[in-house]
Amino acid sequence: MKTEAVILAAGLGTRMKSDIPKVLHPLGGRPMIAWTITASREATGRDPWVVIGPDADEVQLAAGEGIKFVEQKERLGTGHALMQSADQLRDRCDQVLVVHADLPLLRAESMRRLMEIQERNPGPLTLLVAHSGVSRGFGRILRDEDGRVVGIIEEAHASPEQLELQELNVGGYCYQADWLWDHLSELPLSPKGEYYLTDLVAMAVNEGGEVAVATVEDLDEVIGINTREHLAQAEFALRGRINRHWMLAGVSILDPSSTYIGPDVQLGRDTVLLPNTHLWGRTVIGTACHLGPNTIVRESVIGDRCKVEASVMEGATLESDVDVGPFAHLRKGAYLGQGTHMGNFGEVKNSTLGAGVRMGHFAYIGDATIGEGVNIGAGTVTCNYDGERKHRTEIDAGAFIGSDTMLVAPVRVGREARTGAGAVVNRDVPERGVAVGVPARVIRKVK
Repeated sequence: MKTEAVILAAGLGTRMKSDIPKVLHPLGGRPMIAWTITASREATGRDPWVVIGPDADEVQLAAGEGIKFVEQKERLGTGHALMQSADQLRDRCDQVLVVHADLPLLRAESMRRLMEIQERNPGPLTLLVAHSGVSRGFGRILRDEDGRVVGIIEEAHASPEQLELQELNVGGYCYQADWLWDHLSELPLSPKGEYYLTDLVAMAVNEGGEVAVATVEDLDEVIGINTREHLAQAEFALRGRINRHWMLAGVSILDPSSTYIGPDVQLGRDTVLLPNTHLWGRTVIGTACHLGPNTIVRESVIGDRCKVEASVMEGATLESDVDVGPFAHLRKGAYLGQGTHMGNFGEVKNSTLGAGVRMGHFAYIGDATIGEGVNIGAGTVTCNYDGERKHRTEIDAGAFIGSDTMLVAPVRVGREARTGAGAVVNRDVPERGVAVGVPARVIRKVK
């Protein structure tokens, strides 16, 4: 049975008190709407349709490729929003799945169960419901003496007795397509001048149709986001979901409440994450690593058995058995080879450090290529910028760079060469040469 998904994303989100469209507020490092798009795509096996308001160019950009958009020029309620897709979807499918973009934690499994129940339902629609004593503003499901669904009452219009009901309409629906398109145009106008999808329930019941329900067991899935407080609650729930996944996969997280892992991060088993560790973007971590505490890693690759303590990595790569920090900064293009040590208060940018390099502390390496086994003394700086252009520094294998050496690029230090403490090297140093002074001069060869 073919099902098309429609995501309702035209709301203004005024309670967010923001100039940013509600569905673009980030959740787990992604725009909120991206979560709903991904789940609906997994549930139906095809790209969803998204109903957007006017001037929604940013929403279209954030939704990504393959998404089909329908514009709701006037915001006249959820029923009116779905009406805008009638011309595009009529005769295209057997069922229509409708979800709200502000339910970003709703899983594909829950959407799929909603679809499957409707496939077996002889009636025209199935509702997604949850049972909770905390209503979050959701409407209540009304049932008759025989337990059949007969309607939905919005919280603002419910009587005290109805407010005690704990079966909630959370905002997910699956309809028989033909029935839906025939009845959308018959929705009554509310006192607020809007058309609501919830009125379709009463229409189905009045015709003798069966309204089925699919129950969401995990209440975190139905955290609807209308305020920044709700957004924080969803962020906390998402963090717990992601962290549980990785702990079940063999990753140790000492304090899950202070550990942040993005949805695209990959982690190897036996890796240990210490408190206040942040892993974002398409970061890949190998096996048996120790990260943190107080470590931030973005869009980086870390090999096996690495240690990164109280440091920041952005667009960097570590081969296996590398240790970094504390208080180190690896910027875009930093590449540390097997077994390299980078100590405290060092910075590397757009540079390759070969296997076994020792960079103990207080050094800046930018736009450089460092050979295997080089020792970089404390306070070493590659002076790579002349005010107009960046220049490269090359240090060949086995060289020893003395403390406080200034390497004025472009410059090359040869294999097994040495520089004295405080040297300002503005000319190439030959293989096994010893350079000292300001400016540095070669005084002898290493035996």
